[in-house]
Amino acid sequence: MKGVTNNGSLGTPLRKIGNSLGIVLPKEAVQALNVEEGATLYITESSESALRLTAEQENFDEMMDVAERGMRKYRNALRKLAQ
Repeated sequence: MKGVTNNGSLGTPLRKIGNSLGIVLPKEAVQALNVEEGATLYITESSESALRLTAEQENFDEMMDVAERGMRKYRNALRKLAQ
């Protein structure tokens, strides 16, 4: 992809949009996500203070609910595994 750094990341500046801050996705990112204008994108927390940008998928909300219930139910075990 054009504009991709040596570590595979793609940079884009943070811009003021009204009273908010936002980014404009480069066409390479739009193509990689396989989305078009009007698509819903989800931002989720990832490891090491990172965020993950994911295109809307069928049943995404349902999958996130299942994952959150599992994380709550097995919170202590997951905490032990993370040590």
